[in-house]
Amino acid sequence: MKNFILIILISISGISIADEKRLAKNQQTYAQKKAVLITGANSGLGLAMAEKLATEGFYVFAGARKQKDIDALNQKANMQGIRLDVTVQADIDAAVKTIEQAGMGLYGLVNNAGVTVMEPLIEVSEKSMQFQMDVNVFGPYRVTKAFAPLIIKSKGRIASVSSILGVTTGGITGPYSMSKHAIEAYSDALAAELKKLNVQVSVIEPGNYRSEIIKTMRNRMEKDSPTSMSSLFTEEQERLKQYIPADRSGFKKPDDVALAVLDVMTAETVKRRYLVAPTKKEADMAIRGALRRVVQLNQEHPFSLNNDEMKAMLDQLINPAEVKQ
Repeated sequence: MKNFILIILISISGISIADEKRLAKNQQTYAQKKAVLITGANSGLGLAMAEKLATEGFYVFAGARKQKDIDALNQKANMQGIRLDVTVQADIDAAVKTIEQAGMGLYGLVNNAGVTVMEPLIEVSEKSMQFQMDVNVFGPYRVTKAFAPLIIKSKGRIASVSSILGVTTGGITGPYSMSKHAIEAYSDALAAELKKLNVQVSVIEPGNYRSEIIKTMRNRMEKDSPTSMSSLFTEEQERLKQYIPADRSGFKKPDDVALAVLDVMTAETVKRRYLVAPTKKEADMAIRGALRRVVQLNQEHPFSLNNDEMKAMLDQLINPAEVKQ
């Protein structure tokens, strides 16, 4: 009788037969595990996160756009592939219904889906800039807004993936860096708003790890941009290619990024920021970039702090427990 009722509910909701079998098989799993949704979980950082959380006992709803990727994710233990293009509201709404119907709520959300546009700001097309912001900025905004009621109900966790280029930037990386700086501000504001609702918010700032994101960017640029188009920044673009190659197979696997996400989902009190760099050079670059902005902010105005005052303020921020209230 119980299975019959389940089949009737599934028929009404429009869930596929494959999903029906998965839901029936995992009814007990749903009752025992915390669920986490990860967008862009079909490869790279997202797949590493999904596999790590699934291994550690979470049930992972793994977002992907292509059916072949969804099918592959469905073969993994403690994981369900779910169609989710973060630029398509209908996909997001359908994902909410699927997760609601699963019956275990949603404890965690990881806004990982992202794309890369790296072109000179005075040459990049408006179409490319809109694409960059639609995925990297409006995507997390749409998904978080849609799933907020479930996360609030579970007093759960939200993590959004930024980048070391979300705290520093340079020439040619402007469009991508702008989108990640936006995620930094988005996460800070979201954390302030959701604190009273007992939802903790973090931002993950990875460096250069093994993924397909640059290869995908290069393929898209070759398809969308005329090969004859000249640029004022050819030398700079060539230097960037040396630092950020399309072939990242030799880069470090993103295991450390997955561990950061695991900490977000398991720590009693999460960190606001998780800088995850594969080398000290990249970590130093991010921190130096952030400090450079502080120095520039303090430079030559009526209320500039002197060196001792700056050091005292930094010490107060590093050791807030010692600050007199």
